[in-house]
Amino acid sequence: MRILVTGGAGYIGSVLVETLLNEGHEVVVVDNFMYNQTSLSNLIHNPKLELHFGDIRNKDLMSKLISQVDVVLPLAAIVGAPACDRDPMSAKEINNASVIWMFDQLSCDQMVIMPTTNSAYGQGESGNFCDESSPLNPLSLYARDKVEVEQRLMNLPNATSFRLATVFGVSPRMRLDLLVNNFAFRALTDGFIVVFEGNFKRNYIHVRDVVAAFLLALQNPALFAGEIFNVGLSSANISKLELCERIKKEIAPEFSFIEDSFGKDPDQRNYLVSNAKIESRGFTPKVSLEEGLQEIKRGYKMFLQRQYVNA
Repeated sequence: MRILVTGGAGYIGSVLVETLLNEGHEVVVVDNFMYNQTSLSNLIHNPKLELHFGDIRNKDLMSKLISQVDVVLPLAAIVGAPACDRDPMSAKEINNASVIWMFDQLSCDQMVIMPTTNSAYGQGESGNFCDESSPLNPLSLYARDKVEVEQRLMNLPNATSFRLATVFGVSPRMRLDLLVNNFAFRALTDGFIVVFEGNFKRNYIHVRDVVAAFLLALQNPALFAGEIFNVGLSSANISKLELCERIKKEIAPEFSFIEDSFGKDPDQRNYLVSNAKIESRGFTPKVSLEEGLQEIKRGYKMFLQRQYVNA
């Protein structure tokens, strides 16, 4: 297939594009390289990669490219609550308006698989797992925009929404502002962290397992079209303090952490997530949280923290 990946040089995109090329697809990437990343440099030799240095707000560019592909994977976004709060106008344009405009350009035959976010659950009901039918309670601008976009997305005949858990693991366009990556990096470098609202829980998923979910949906459109799926690691519905314990056990025995009971985390998400629906379609994550932590430990000396954060 010929596949358009917006944000293809990003944290998930750079892993996804390589995988799609290895599967034999033609891949068209649009990315503005806003973080000066070189994450696709090892793929430039592949003649099936078509790379456009551009912005998804460029309607002339996007309408031309959309008309030439079978599948659209809209990954381009200002990702995460802090980055969106820093520049809310750009976040609204990129995460919402441009994506909804893109939907209007698609034909009925074109497939769309889009990452949304399970942060839309906000604060789930205590002790209960959020599934795809649970009420949404988005707490951040990022989550609210993703909810609105998902509602429009599901009006398309060949659309799939993946509500991603918090992603972790090493990528060519590394991010150290993601919770697991950040805590692990700080454990390995500083050896100490102060945790706010350490009982808050969320779900996690390795970046390569996210890519595996995209691949599964591409290969089995009849099982995924018109549906919303949580995409996470069912063994990793854990609190921040539990995450710290695992980091200490797996990769940083000298790691010290304390909970500040007076401070508040600006990110008030707290929920458990059910991934049973996508698991029933044959999705089985391959990378455990412990394996992901070991991966970060092997690579952490490569990462300069200021270079690998969004906000």
